[in-house]
Amino acid sequence: STQHLPPLLSSSTMESLSMTKSAFSLSCFCMLLLSYALEDCHFPAIFNFGDSNSDTGGMAAAFKWTTPPYGETFFHMPAGRVSDGRLIIDFISASFGLPFLSPYLNSLGSNFSHGVNFAASASTITPPLSIVPVGLFSPFYLDVQYWQFMQFQYRSQIIKKTGGIYKDLMPDEEYFRKALYTFDIGQNDLSQGFYGDMSIEEFNASVPEIVSRFTDNVKNIYNLGARSFWIHNTGPIGCLPYILTDIPLTTAQMDSAGCSRPHNEVAQYFNYKLKEDIVQLRKDLPFAAITYVDIYSAKYSL
Repeated sequence: STQHLPPLLSSSTMESLSMTKSAFSLSCFCMLLLSYALEDCHFPAIFNFGDSNSDTGGMAAAFKWTTPPYGETFFHMPAGRVSDGRLIIDFISASFGLPFLSPYLNSLGSNFSHGVNFAASASTITPPLSIVPVGLFSPFYLDVQYWQFMQFQYRSQIIKKTGGIYKDLMPDEEYFRKALYTFDIGQNDLSQGFYGDMSIEEFNASVPEIVSRFTDNVKNIYNLGARSFWIHNTGPIGCLPYILTDIPLTTAQMDSAGCSRPHNEVAQYFNYKLKEDIVQLRKDLPFAAITYVDIYSAKYSL
């Protein structure tokens, strides 16, 4: 039943509800970093891939719309985000003078002229072991989001060229080359391992394959014309409420911040391998500008 869905869908929400000031500080941090890294850039569109940390309504459109208290601090109503307000991707869009991204999965009122959000809450990089509504994870894992992007790129230009009432709702062809491509995904791959009763050692052994699958998708999107990439690593999952409440932990396993040390060490290892692969990506993709964002340190410092 769908009663298993909220814990994983609302991981970013639980952080924002309990740490509103921290979430705002994190958004400010990311905006400062973004403006520093991309000071002379202008992006006419954004294409986003990810999970609940950047989902602006995809999963809600596909399954069940969000309910209060989601959306209460900014939109003053549920807005498809599993957050009480805006997400980092919303601030990124606003920083370039762009509207909030419409979810690819939302057929009502969407405008894709300045980008698309392919993110869906509870999404993973690798194929999920179980999917909603009977399981825990989204069917829209990263490969699927890439396929959706590939189809959108092709079909949107057919609409653009043939005209009609939807023409102005599609991006210009050149936007795909000039756009910013943002990624925030991986947290649920960690969750999947923890809920699948994998040991820390077993999960660490699987990390290189997970990261490799991620970089394969970046390469695929690059081959479709993408050039500017903004990639978040994963946050301190050992600090999330569902880890601290659902998984038995000893006092010795808790760090000074009250977070699970073993789970955060897994996140750190994932980030280490991700950064390592991104260094290689910069060599493999000579025309790409790739910014690696250390979300883990930003969140943990809060």
